[in-house]
Amino acid sequence: MSTFPQRTFEDVREALLSKREIALVDVREEDPHAQSHPLFAANLPFSKLELEAYARLPRRSVPIVVLDAGEGLAERAAQRLAQLGYANVALLDGGLEGWTRAGGEVFRDVNVPSKAFGEFVEAKLHTPALSAETVEALLESGEDVVVLDARRFDEYRTMNIPGSISVPGAELALRARALAPNPATRVIVNCAGRTRSIIGTQSLVNAGLPNPVAALRNGTIGWTLAGQALEHGSARTFEPAAGRSAEDLRQSRAAARALADRAGVTRTTLAHAARWAEDESRTTYRFDVRTPAEYERAHAPGFRSAPGGQLVQETEMFAPVRGARVVLFDDDGVRANMTASWLAKMNIDTVVIDGATGADASESGAWRGPAPVPADSPTVTPAELAALLDDDKSETLVLDVTASANYVKAHVPGAWWIIRSRLANDLRALPEAKRYVITCASSALARFAAPDVAALTGKPVHVLEGGTSAWIAAGLPAEDGDTRLASPRIDRYRRPYEGTDNAREAMNAYLEWEYGLVAQLERDGTHGFFVI
Repeated sequence: MSTFPQRTFEDVREALLSKREIALVDVREEDPHAQSHPLFAANLPFSKLELEAYARLPRRSVPIVVLDAGEGLAERAAQRLAQLGYANVALLDGGLEGWTRAGGEVFRDVNVPSKAFGEFVEAKLHTPALSAETVEALLESGEDVVVLDARRFDEYRTMNIPGSISVPGAELALRARALAPNPATRVIVNCAGRTRSIIGTQSLVNAGLPNPVAALRNGTIGWTLAGQALEHGSARTFEPAAGRSAEDLRQSRAAARALADRAGVTRTTLAHAARWAEDESRTTYRFDVRTPAEYERAHAPGFRSAPGGQLVQETEMFAPVRGARVVLFDDDGVRANMTASWLAKMNIDTVVIDGATGADASESGAWRGPAPVPADSPTVTPAELAALLDDDKSETLVLDVTASANYVKAHVPGAWWIIRSRLANDLRALPEAKRYVITCASSALARFAAPDVAALTGKPVHVLEGGTSAWIAAGLPAEDGDTRLASPRIDRYRRPYEGTDNAREAMNAYLEWEYGLVAQLERDGTHGFFVI
């Protein structure tokens, strides 16, 4: 019998409709989560709970409802969350099956609230779009066209429309006037599929860009399905200040501010936002929507890097608490307001730091999320582990709990990849060992997994200092490939729009799924999305 209360489908639905704070948390791995989940269920895998909980669920008294599909993970996750100090944890009555049995709508894929919102925007506003064939013909004919890729730069590098320029999401409204200074230049916005193309295009339309603007219909998927070649490894990107006039900035700032105001975005100061973050009665997220490079050079204390385009694209990953307050920072008056205008229309209480400047950015470096202190475990250095393995491989078993993609790229020779949440099942099939060494990319997760392995095996367990990164940095040999997988690779859902080897059937099925999201939203009825 569980010691945690149960919350029903009706209870969760009522909280969503009334905009009371609630975090509906799916603690399965990403792939099973992507197969079926409620609209606002945020994926927070049990295997990484300690590393992500404090950042994603910053208020310890926030109402949390944990779900799984009957694997027993929800109860374990609830216990772990309680140990981490969360005081209002419940289980979803009946889990995923209980949700569907009660009439709840379930969705496939990841980042579904954002993708559904993109389809909602296009359906309501009829966002202009051109087919892949039409865009290719324009480019080949020498028409005055610029193609702006709204994805992250790493995604753009993987594959891009020939000649396109990387201008991630929130940068579009700030950079487009400089990239297409002639009002006659046609501007095409693309992503891999549909969402960021739609939101990016509509951002430029809403901001009053004088140029003709259209989305590339279905993005690089549409381009590929049309049989057209993509580029790979491109590095074209916007120049941060090149060609941008004071008048361009003034127009962009005024347009973004007006859009945010019309959407109901409110204003505050950095000092007030800091006080909100300490308020134990309300969850407040603070995000810096500029580029990661700008953030690392200098940022306001307490703000997490969340580039605006990705924040709109992955809202439930950055801010899984529905009903929470979201505060945005930039130093130009464009990116935060434009991002805020979209979040507000996604039924999120959004606030912009008013009048922020570069002088307010007094900290530097990459964002480091808060995390609990792991239990002490003995450690070994890379050199010490190498000596152990050289001495007698059969006595030492290396377990790698990193993301499977990291493991496939490089791992300690002879290591086994295993999902932490499946240790109890998957350890049984591994060879006997006298001792275990746990690693991951940095050993941050390994430190939490080590006590689990010790409890399950009763054997000595060490953590590799600095993880596999330190092993490689020490010049020690590494293997690659998907050998010695103790667990199935369910830690990541393979998106049909990423990579360069997707089957046509999968891409077509993905597009059909996106087309159906508006109807699913209507059946679900909890979204509260709107457009202006």
